[in-house]
Amino acid sequence: MSKAILGRKLGMTQIFTEEGKVVPVTVIESGNNVIIQNKTVESDGYNAVQIGFGEVKEQRINKPLKGHFEKAGVSPVKFMRELRLQDPSEYKVGDTIGVDIFEAGELVDVTGTSKGKGFAGGIKRHNFARGPMGHGSKSHREPGSTGAMVSGPGGRVLKGKKLPGRMGGERVTVQRLTVVRVDADRNLILVKGAIPGPKKSFVVIKNTVKPGKN
Repeated sequence: MSKAILGRKLGMTQIFTEEGKVVPVTVIESGNNVIIQNKTVESDGYNAVQIGFGEVKEQRINKPLKGHFEKAGVSPVKFMRELRLQDPSEYKVGDTIGVDIFEAGELVDVTGTSKGKGFAGGIKRHNFARGPMGHGSKSHREPGSTGAMVSGPGGRVLKGKKLPGRMGGERVTVQRLTVVRVDADRNLILVKGAIPGPKKSFVVIKNTVKPGKN
């Protein structure tokens, strides 16, 4: 990974190309990312850069984080992520990263936290089919048999089986999204299509890991 930036999802809209085609885009507010810490193999066992984004009041951070920001000489930020880099030495603590590191036409991967939907059944969560809806059926929306076809104490539900449970609220990455427009004046990045998470949620934008895939 050579380029990455943090941002906040503002929502979706549509724009028109020069040919008059409508393109659905997600608007991401970014820019003013600050380098908080450099990690190297010698000191930490791996190469990475810690980046921060988003303003936060000083009274809303705890003492360990306050000391961390003071050591770096930067203002407190709300959202931080470590990004693995081959050569973190090109980034210096205190430097800022703007949206101009990307340009229209580039392919990016966007990582965010999907919308939490609470407890959901198998039909909603895993797209299961329902059972017969007649009065004689006792299995309308139940998951059905869950055993491992073993009798006695060895019978159990195998790990990973699709069952009702908590849905959403997971780390999700959408790959190969096209950057449609970069507005450096307003610190906005417009990418084609949808990205994970609700409005105002934080996301990570980085150049795609599959640049040559058709």
